Amino acid sequence: MGSVIQFGEKQLTENDLYPLLARYGILPQLAREIIIDEAIANVICTPEEEAMARNRFFSQQQLTDETRISAWLKQSGMTMEQLEKLSLRELKLEKYKQATWENQLEAYFLQSKGKLDRVVYSLIRTKDGGIAQELYFRVQEQESTFAELAKQYSQGAEAQTGGLVGPVELNVPHPKISQMLTTSKPGQLWPPTQVGEWYIILRLEKYISAQLDPPTQQRLLNDLFNSWLQEQIKQKIIFSPQTPDV
Repeated sequence: MGSVIQFGEKQLTENDLYPLLARYGILPQLAREIIIDEAIANVICTPEEEAMARNRFFSQQQLTDETRISAWLKQSGMTMEQLEKLSLRELKLEKYKQATWENQLEAYFLQSKGKLDRVVYSLIRTKDGGIAQELYFRVQEQESTFAELAKQYSQGAEAQTGGLVGPVELNVPHPKISQMLTTSKPGQLWPPTQVGEWYIILRLEKYISAQLDPPTQQRLLNDLFNSWLQEQIKQKIIFSPQTPDV
């Protein structure tokens, strides 16, 4: 059997490829790409869309002349026809996502909105419950500002920002903190609350409600696509370990 790839003096044949793909954990990625190719096979693009996609891809890869194109083809082991197909792949995939899941976006957005909403909050954390209680009263009585006390006493990274955290999505903080923020009004100060090994003082500064804008739409499309893709890999792909030849 002929050589497929040559690394210096080492030659790899077709029989070498499967064990190597398995050894380096590349088989799942290969399966993913095969499923994507099957899904987008019948996606139709206009000539204008194809020209724009091709120009964008060639620009991103700095394929600005025939010399660079030839070198890229040699290094990647592709033909020019394969390169042309590759340049359209991202466009076809995006069109496939939109055609398949665009009508589900609004419902999925409403379902996911609680995780997408963002908050800005102030946090002081310490492992000493007595200190936490004292700091809480000092903020409550306006003897010191939250920022001043956070810089001096907070034992987390938030000390560098005067206790200010965010904007972050609600699924980022500890679940207990997220729950407290969800039920807070801006400016509401929470008394010391134990979260794991910490005693925290928390104040919601701002609640930013998520909107179904273009970036959010793209993110949700990607989420739906990736969930579908993982399910396809589970259903369709079975990796069978090869036994050594005797």
